[in-house]
Amino acid sequence: MKTKTINLYETGGPDNMIWEDVNLPEPSKGEVLLKHEFVGFNMIDTYHRSGIYSTPNKPCGLGTEASGIIEKIGDGNTDEGYNVGDRVAYAGSGNGLGAYSYRRIIKSKDLIKIPDWMGLDIAAAVLTKGRTVEYLFNRTHKLKANEYILFHAAAGGVGQIAGQWANSIGAIAIGVVGSKEKEQYAKKCGYQYVFNIEDDDILFEIMNITNNKGVDVVYDSVGLTSWDISLACVKKLGLVVSFGSASGNPPMYDIAKDGVKNSAYIHRATMVNYMTSSDISNDSALRVFEKIKDKEIQLNLNKNYTLKDVIRVHKDAEARKTIGQIVMKV
Repeated sequence: MKTKTINLYETGGPDNMIWEDVNLPEPSKGEVLLKHEFVGFNMIDTYHRSGIYSTPNKPCGLGTEASGIIEKIGDGNTDEGYNVGDRVAYAGSGNGLGAYSYRRIIKSKDLIKIPDWMGLDIAAAVLTKGRTVEYLFNRTHKLKANEYILFHAAAGGVGQIAGQWANSIGAIAIGVVGSKEKEQYAKKCGYQYVFNIEDDDILFEIMNITNNKGVDVVYDSVGLTSWDISLACVKKLGLVVSFGSASGNPPMYDIAKDGVKNSAYIHRATMVNYMTSSDISNDSALRVFEKIKDKEIQLNLNKNYTLKDVIRVHKDAEARKTIGQIVMKV
């Protein structure tokens, strides 16, 4: 069967992504043919494309998250009990890159069945971002009521979920956004305080809020341009979590020079090191689904793009022009 897919022959800018026609084989045992309905965009897609994160031998696909309908099943059945017509989604895990496509052969063990009450658009938007927040707040650090956190990119897809999740726990969330225009989006998502990097003295504001102690945890997905702020705002023996590099990788950390300031714990969090089995991945997804069903998290879906617009999506996201959780209709 023929399908269209994005291939990357050389890392670099968004225009390096090339649409091509490819022939898909029949699914083997343990695989299904999945017709994509929505494809989720995540900043990690830009890291793979640009070379910040390594990619497999070129050419390779791009994209890690999508939802769709099962069209064929290898050998007629799966160990997980999926059937043709089932609504499923996936994000990362053992499937590798390749979500930027119309159809795909994919391992059934890495699929997650979508609840009847959930739309395919929501499913394509929430697995990566929602499970990122789940592991950041449950396993990287067990976030508790009345703890202070600083969350960079608070108006972004992950940030909007994080603010609501933190609020549901009773934590005191401080959000940082890239511009004045984005403050309103973050304020609607449970952040008690929101500051923008263009106009506000972030360190002064945070020390004023925390009585000069600093926050318990900093969550930094921006990287290069925010790292100094992150290190300065954390309390003594606090935790700084780097889980992205939207502005470039954080600068080299001098443990003797930088570490002596607050003796903070530094952690680099990546999805692949947390979602290490199907059981863990499914359990994390169910926790996210429960938050959505209970209306403790309400998504702000950005459906202004289709999959055909994916090059523009990358350009807009890297220019920090986007808001909310981007899902591209196929």
